[in-house]
Amino acid sequence: MSFTTTGQPAHSPDGATATRTALLEQLQRPLGGWGADGAVIKSLFESLEKLQPADLARDGAWLTGVWELRWSSSAVPYLTSAPWLLNLQSLDLAHGRAQNVVQLNGPLGALGAISVEARIAVEGSQRVGVRFERGGWRGPSLGGRPLALLREIKQSFPAWLDITVVDRELRLCRGNAGTLFALLRRADLPMGPWSSEAETASQGEELSAN
Repeated sequence: MSFTTTGQPAHSPDGATATRTALLEQLQRPLGGWGADGAVIKSLFESLEKLQPADLARDGAWLTGVWELRWSSSAVPYLTSAPWLLNLQSLDLAHGRAQNVVQLNGPLGALGAISVEARIAVEGSQRVGVRFERGGWRGPSLGGRPLALLREIKQSFPAWLDITVVDRELRLCRGNAGTLFALLRRADLPMGPWSSEAETASQGEELSAN
């Protein structure tokens, strides 16, 4: 399938084009979708899943990059979007890596963020398996070295993310708990940084000592 310059399938039905445009308008509101009608977003979300379903064998290349969460159906603070929070997800499908970062929006965000890193792998036409590895606080650089305090995560349950729609601008997905997530690409933000195994081991020893 060919794609237009916006990353939308070139042969997408008119209904999909209109639904996608309406959903983007909701998610791109001045307050980032936070003032939008959740019921309207949910309806558009579910409609676009049917009209423009993802197939990762065809669309998987669109996953890599930095994405900002603009709406979710969850009430859990770190899984929601709000004007005072910047909720980002970096995906690097080629290297099987993912990172979620939640920090305060604005200048205070430079003080640090909560970071969770995981390994990811495509497991089906829409499913991406997730294995969480480490999480904790990541702060600003000091003397050219980024500050981080991360712990190993012992995942006791299978986790996955179903990517139901993905293109150059928009990603819709469903978590293994059934939560709906709508994200917009942030092409202006860099990927990572990722923790090295050595860094993680060193931090784990420091945390154990404390």
